Amino acid sequence: MKTFSATPADIDKKWIIIDAEGVVLGRLASIVATRLRGKHKPSFTPHMDMGDNVIVINAEKIQMTGKKREENFYWHTGHPGGIKSRTKQQILEGAHPERVVMQAVKRMLPGNRLSRQQMTNLRIYAGAEHPHEAQSPEVLDVKSMNKKNTRS
Repeated sequence: MKTFSATPADIDKKWIIIDAEGVVLGRLASIVATRLRGKHKPSFTPHMDMGDNVIVINAEKIQMTGKKREENFYWHTGHPGGIKSRTKQQILEGAHPERVVMQAVKRMLPGNRLSRQQMTNLRIYAGAEHPHEAQSPEVLDVKSMNKKNTRS
C-alpha cells in the first residue's frame, strides 16, 4: 500500500471556536497550532495546508503561570538603537490584547511560508463577540481536555 499524500481536493476545513477565558497561554497556543497545521487529522500531509479555521475568543482573559506576565516581548524598529520591549501585562491591558496569543501561536509553528499561510486561518478576538456565526463553528472545550489547561 502506498503512502497517502493529500491533494487540495482532499482537504476538508472546519471552523472551530475556542474560549480562552482562564486557559493557560502556552497550552492554548499548542492546541491552536496543532489545529492550524492539521496534525489532529489522520490524513495530515506536511506540505499542505490541512488545518482548520480557528477562532479564539476572550483573549484578554488568558492566564499565565509563574511570573510570565512580567516577561518582555522584544522587537526592533530597524533603526540604530531601536530595540523596544513591553511586558505581556502591558500588552494585555493595552488596545490589542490578542497579540499575546497571536505571538504564542506563531512561535509554535515552523518558520516557513506554509506556516504564514496557516496563520491566516487564525482569528483572535479580545472579547466574546466574533463575526463568524455564519460559519457555524464547532466549540472545542480546551478547559475539559486536561485539568492543567486552566488556572483559577
